[in-house]
Amino acid sequence: MVQLQILSKILETHDNKIVEENFLTEDFFTGYTNEFNFIQEHVRQYGNVPDKATFLSNFPEIELVEVTETDKYLVDTIREEYLYQQSVPVLQKMAEILKTDSNAAAEYMASHMAQLQPNYGIKGTDIISQAKKRLERFKDRKANPKKWCFESGFPELDDITGGIQREEEYFVIYARTSMGKSWIAEKIATHIWGLGYTPGYFSPEMSDNSIGFRFDTLISHYSNKDLARGGKDVDESEYEKYIEDLAQRPNHFYVTTLKEFGGSLTVSKVKNWILQQKLDVVVIDGLTYMSDERGKKNDNKSTALTNISEDLMSLSVEMQVPIIAVVQANRTGVVATDSDDTPELDTIRDSDGISHNASTVLAIQQKKNNIVMLCLKKHRNGVRDVNLRYVWDINTGVFTFVPSTVEDEPKERTRKKVDDTKEKYKNKTDVF
Repeated sequence: MVQLQILSKILETHDNKIVEENFLTEDFFTGYTNEFNFIQEHVRQYGNVPDKATFLSNFPEIELVEVTETDKYLVDTIREEYLYQQSVPVLQKMAEILKTDSNAAAEYMASHMAQLQPNYGIKGTDIISQAKKRLERFKDRKANPKKWCFESGFPELDDITGGIQREEEYFVIYARTSMGKSWIAEKIATHIWGLGYTPGYFSPEMSDNSIGFRFDTLISHYSNKDLARGGKDVDESEYEKYIEDLAQRPNHFYVTTLKEFGGSLTVSKVKNWILQQKLDVVVIDGLTYMSDERGKKNDNKSTALTNISEDLMSLSVEMQVPIIAVVQANRTGVVATDSDDTPELDTIRDSDGISHNASTVLAIQQKKNNIVMLCLKKHRNGVRDVNLRYVWDINTGVFTFVPSTVEDEPKERTRKKVDDTKEKYKNKTDVF
């Protein structure tokens, strides 16, 4: 009935604002779709609402009604009816799934919650009247930078970016296979853990033990090779003491695999993970392993990854938790080890929608003489195309910044940089 009331009021008042100001579409006018579209097409084509005679000549069976209700009542009522119509099939489907699998039912409901949100129109934010809030925000960021950003563990990178933004950061790391992108992602997460926060690390390709040994290497510079193989060069009693010290720390470092997400990781599941474990940062070490909750049957991989990236950025804004995603560059991203180049943004595999939605994008490239290059390819709030070189001892997890181009230096000098840095970290308890 309310659909007919609105159509009648539009024709009586010759005013279409109730539709335009409240973003009503044909979906709201079940049973009156043709009538609604006729009026809207007339407005688009001729600039005015058709008179009653024109309307009734096309729909003679319609009996228009007298309307005394306010616009607010009519809009609230039609929205409520629309939400009811949208909710019923979802709830029925959930009830059906619930009979056999309560977890699957909950996931189905969570994935459809967005489409069941009431549509109350768009008001926007007046940035003029809200200017004082921006001033207070600026003052707070200036006085308490650590409240707003995480250090990344790469001070030179932080000097450029200001660190990992804590409230709206979709930070993408990409490279070809075996360039160290997972190491870089875990180093950032490990450093944030060392600051007293709790990371979540999704690892579809490595076990929790492998991630754990890398953590030990990055935080305390034990030989990763010896940890993984049970080598003799790691002092057992010293390592045991280190493990005991870890147990005293109040924060955690959670590692998950696809199996723990039931074989399918979605943005809704990431959100639940953040809420359940009170995560401060999330690393997704393999974006292509995620499933698109908004996907349609014939969507390709590019569309799916674009949707996922959009949703991850929205999740970061909503939860105020940075999301770090690791992706591969395609074959055109292969770069010679003796050049200063790094893979360009358009080499990100499967979708340019990933970089489009990212706030920060970092390319990784290994060079000669144990050099790894980090190149800032995108930075929403500052400069980009900045190359940072580090001597990287992968076995001990030591990264030494090298401001000059070291590809031409003798290998002995490069090795000395690593040895000097390892000596500095000899007392492993210093990290605590």
